[in-house]
Amino acid sequence: MHSLDLCTNYANMLLNLDTTFNPNPEKDLVHFETFTFKGGEPHIKIKSDLTDVEEITISQRIRSFNDLGLFVLAVDAVRRMGVATIKGILPYFPAARQDRVMASGEPFSLKVYADIINACQLAEVVVYDAHSDVTPAILNQCKTITNYSFIAKVTQRIDGEILLISPDGGALKKVYKLAKELQNYNVVECGKSRDIKTGKLSGFKVFTDDLQGKDLLIVDDICDGGGTFMGLAKALKAKNAGKLYLAVSHGIFSKGFEKLDAMYDHIYTTDAFSTLPNKVSFTQLNLSDGLLA
Repeated sequence: MHSLDLCTNYANMLLNLDTTFNPNPEKDLVHFETFTFKGGEPHIKIKSDLTDVEEITISQRIRSFNDLGLFVLAVDAVRRMGVATIKGILPYFPAARQDRVMASGEPFSLKVYADIINACQLAEVVVYDAHSDVTPAILNQCKTITNYSFIAKVTQRIDGEILLISPDGGALKKVYKLAKELQNYNVVECGKSRDIKTGKLSGFKVFTDDLQGKDLLIVDDICDGGGTFMGLAKALKAKNAGKLYLAVSHGIFSKGFEKLDAMYDHIYTTDAFSTLPNKVSFTQLNLSDGLLA
């Protein structure tokens, strides 16, 4: 159970359902209590007096359907207390990678999540580094924040000249836009093959003959199991790469750091998905540090 009992009265407040994540420390917080019923249902009780509150932003890092359920319940609770304007911050939008139906018998998962959020009728939903254009296309009142500030901060931490690496065709357009925004960065295109039925990756390609020992920054939105970046690192080193750096907005790291860490000189991510401790070769930047501007 999480419980905070203080009561406050402000015009514009923030309700952080994940209390380890605060995207806007300058806002006053809504205090609340949450618990899970024996049947598995999440529940929330708002503890703050919201009588004079005009606007509330609810933030949540969604990593399960219960996280989504708590968000929806929080919206309903706040609305029933008379708050006129409700916004949401969902930095990692769930099922963003399931943005189409790949095979018969499968759902359009992203649309299912978007329909649930759309039913909340929010004034705005902030999504950080959306996986594709599909999310803002089907999510009402969606405000997408690019990874430009994040990557700019990463490049400031890397000494010397670097090339930007697009890991596959899906990321290519975004990486070229990023390079144009940051200026003075050349892009190296890469590719891969994936078996739709098994999900197995193969055929990693680097579309240049010789990287001439230059240092490289691979940029992408999500690192889950790390298979793409493991295979890509081997392909880049085979083309005479220098130091390898990896920057991903949403670090899921479902299979851990060990093998990935061994292939890269440094890995960077944000706290959009979870909060992780920094290490010698790993740095997590907080969205509250100007990355949502």
